[in-house]
Amino acid sequence: MAPRAQKGSGRLSRGLLLLWAFLGTGLCHVDTEAKGFGQDGRTSPPTAKFNWSVQLIEEMYSNFTQNCWEFFVDLMSNVTASELCEWKVISRPYSLLQACLEGWADHLRYGYPNALAEQYIFQSHHRYFHNCTLEHQAYSDPPEDVLLAMIIAPICLIPFLVTLVIWRSKDGKAQP
Repeated sequence: MAPRAQKGSGRLSRGLLLLWAFLGTGLCHVDTEAKGFGQDGRTSPPTAKFNWSVQLIEEMYSNFTQNCWEFFVDLMSNVTASELCEWKVISRPYSLLQACLEGWADHLRYGYPNALAEQYIFQSHHRYFHNCTLEHQAYSDPPEDVLLAMIIAPICLIPFLVTLVIWRSKDGKAQP
């Protein structure tokens, strides 16, 4: 029998095999705590009964998130430079990246948000969306002639309207 050519990443298949072995035998018991990770209270690292299993889970999560990133980069390669700041165009790839990062963290019982996921999100913003800002047009005063007309028109209308009201009320007939 001829040897088969290896397809894909050897690291990924080794990680999946290790994941299957540990989850299948029940050696991998992971509990997450709500304690802060470093100074940031929003991220939490995984805690486990054995230190080596935490390292294994971190390595597997790192491998899976790298695949999430590569899929995101592939999706973003179809987006033109003029469309990079249009939410309708980028929302699907961006949401898929976030869902992939969060999904693998959930599957591995790894805290989310975590430092690695945040790194990929920041990397996406730095690489693709750094020129996307909300462009609000700065308000400025209108030209002087327009401003003068806007001020004088109501002032001139007031005496005309007062005269019109007085003239209409002087006809002497009682209003019903």
